[in-house]
Amino acid sequence: MQEKHELFHSIHQLSRNLTKRVNTALEPYEIYSSQWSVLFVLKEKGSMTQKELCHYLAIEAPPMTRTIQKLQKLGLVDQTEGEDRRKKYIGLTEKAITSYPVWEQAVINVNNQIVSSLSEHDQKELRIMLTTWLNKI
Repeated sequence: MQEKHELFHSIHQLSRNLTKRVNTALEPYEIYSSQWSVLFVLKEKGSMTQKELCHYLAIEAPPMTRTIQKLQKLGLVDQTEGEDRRKKYIGLTEKAITSYPVWEQAVINVNNQIVSSLSEHDQKELRIMLTTWLNKI
């Protein structure tokens, strides 16, 4: 039982450390990892509703609302009404699309630094394990 507790503690510590490193990399651009997560998903998947973003990123509605409001204030996302007027879709603005490659490169650089101590084989195995585990929970 103690080993499982230590496993989850280590995962939590890793998550906090990764977030801190991404925040440091994005600090010059005045965005944070929570905002980057939303920008990344919108770039990869296209416009989504807040509910869809919450579900995809496993984030509760109140923090997602605050993140979206901050991104709107920065001029990086906007909301448009869908066919159903009750649904509002969040999408990237031109400003975000233009700046995205710079942010992405900063995140790629920090990601490369973080995994540099792992072999390509270990990185692949870790990616498979994490994807499998995420799909099961």
